Amino acid sequence: MFEKWFLDTGEETELPPDDRIENLRQEILHQLPGHPAGKFSGGFLIAAAAIALIMVSLIMQLVFHKSELIIGNQSPDIPPGGNRAVLTLANGQKIDLTNAADGRLAVRPGLGVIKKASGQIQYLDDGHRNRNDGTGEDMISTPPGGTWQLRLPDGTKVWLNNSSSLRYPGTFAGQKLRTVKLEGEAYFEVAKDKAHPFVVKSTGQEVKVLGTHFNVSAFKDDQFTRTTLLEGKVAVNKEGSSQARQLVPGEQASFSKGSWTVRVVNTEQAVAWKNGYFRFDNSPLEQVMRELSRWYGVEVRYDGPLSGERMTGRISRAKNISKVLIALEATKTVHFKVEGRRVTVMK
Repeated sequence: MFEKWFLDTGEETELPPDDRIENLRQEILHQLPGHPAGKFSGGFLIAAAAIALIMVSLIMQLVFHKSELIIGNQSPDIPPGGNRAVLTLANGQKIDLTNAADGRLAVRPGLGVIKKASGQIQYLDDGHRNRNDGTGEDMISTPPGGTWQLRLPDGTKVWLNNSSSLRYPGTFAGQKLRTVKLEGEAYFEVAKDKAHPFVVKSTGQEVKVLGTHFNVSAFKDDQFTRTTLLEGKVAVNKEGSSQARQLVPGEQASFSKGSWTVRVVNTEQAVAWKNGYFRFDNSPLEQVMRELSRWYGVEVRYDGPLSGERMTGRISRAKNISKVLIALEATKTVHFKVEGRRVTVMK
């Protein structure tokens, strides 16, 4: 169990939480001969001291792990992603947001599209729009290793993760619903408007809200579409269905092939990407590598069967890929070889 932990190898190293350490203590304790449950005999104190030494040894082994990472001779280290995106207007005009200067990027009927100094895209109403303005959808898309933040015409804030796209109208004026379409992953802080519910359409599902904070992960290569609620209320339903499931803060709805599951989760894991780090909690190795592939823009291959391996830990997304792979290698369950932009996963 404990060997599956990986730690941030930099100055922000994070040790396993107390409950995991306690579980480890109990596991080791019950394996000791003649465990005196509930009694503090001399033998028990000796055993407790032995447990403490074992735990410290395991933690230090993770922190000071010597890497076996293999990097090809002609393979420079791969840096992390950053702010990169393309805005495609309804008329087909494409704007490279990464290199665009701050200020007004485009003008639509009744609207100005602005890039702020922070990089955020914002739609500003000039006060002369009507229900026919903004016909058609704009789209903002991020490549592998790209993220972006924007403010929609209604004031809703959106953080778009890498390898994702969001379609939305230039204005919501005259519409009963404020509908957007997501591929990939995004975090939403929805502007409140009880008369006009906000709807996020993604792979096979719809999320309907009035004003709240939530995360939707709908990557095509993931098995599940996940909606995680942090604040307020949302109703999640299968696309085209009138039957909806209401979530409360701390719940996550997972949708796959027409079926739903709802469970209580650690919301910090769901929005870790927005806050600048990877966080995994007993996550399958394949999921871990998919996230690395999207962020660093690398191809992942597997040398032999590695199914069943799971990872738990946290590490900054601002690190080069070598630092992340070294942290994963500390689990002693996997090793990596980097050749150009290809990462091979090995036993």
